[in-house]
Amino acid sequence: MKQKTLFKILLLSGSTIAAIHGINKLIFYSATSKNLLDDSKGEVYNWRFGKIFYNRYGSGSPVLLIHDLTTASSGYEWRKVVSSLSKSHTVYVIDLLGCGRSEKTNITYTNYLYVQLISDFIKDVIKSKTNVIATGLSTSFTIMACYGDPQLFNKIIAINPPSLKSLSKAPSKRSKTVKFLLNVPIIGTLVYNILVSKNMIEETFEEQYFYDASKIEEQDIDSYFESAHQKGAISRFLFSSLAGCYVNLNISHALKGINNSIYFIGGRDLPWIDTTAEDYCSLNPAIEAEFIGECRQLPQLEQPEALLSLLNLYLEKEQ
Repeated sequence: MKQKTLFKILLLSGSTIAAIHGINKLIFYSATSKNLLDDSKGEVYNWRFGKIFYNRYGSGSPVLLIHDLTTASSGYEWRKVVSSLSKSHTVYVIDLLGCGRSEKTNITYTNYLYVQLISDFIKDVIKSKTNVIATGLSTSFTIMACYGDPQLFNKIIAINPPSLKSLSKAPSKRSKTVKFLLNVPIIGTLVYNILVSKNMIEETFEEQYFYDASKIEEQDIDSYFESAHQKGAISRFLFSSLAGCYVNLNISHALKGINNSIYFIGGRDLPWIDTTAEDYCSLNPAIEAEFIGECRQLPQLEQPEALLSLLNLYLEKEQ
């Protein structure tokens, strides 16, 4: 009797796992079926930790555009400003490791990993001193890379960088547990798919990325949804590293020590942006801060003309 019961339990468990696996595969297929993030028109940098997808546009002094570091982000973020910037600059638009069309690997992603990526990309691909424009969490490892090797960088333009307090959050017992659970095969993938569903991404756009929800385009939602599911279930490892706080790093000492020009651009309607700007400027009084009205996390998509006005001003300024 016990053997029959055990057999039924195992059979039910196996059927459930198989069903979840099938659901996961269907979600990944559906998310990428539109092929909005076409990888046939770009170039690939064969970095030592994985292949990095990037696009190159225009000619002139180099500008590297680095998207925010989320599992759904990619170079798509810059699509409304590239054309203008490339009229007077060679513009490089990168997909970070673990994001978009770049390789996604089963590793723990850290701030230091991205510090090395940016430094190596400038050395090996751009091969000259570079202006860097970065969004969100990506500003942290851009600042650390500049602190470590300032000769690679010209100016840094930080768009909505995270608060210094949030960057100081180290992995805890709780966050390590979350990371472990997300890394579990099949079940962790299902949880990941729930957390980065199309509805959740749309909610993030409405509540965090944009001030005016009417400006959100369906293509934006679909492209972020696709980016989060490119390469299949292995996409969840960046997400788990972010959830586990492994990409955080206290950058206060770097901010104090950098002599390169740093410009801070904030979305006026982010509730924490004033305090964050004050904290950055208090550590490095040379930082110039400016704000864009009726805007939140992604001015490059919501207020591209206002952002371009500031970018062109900063890039033309003498060092």
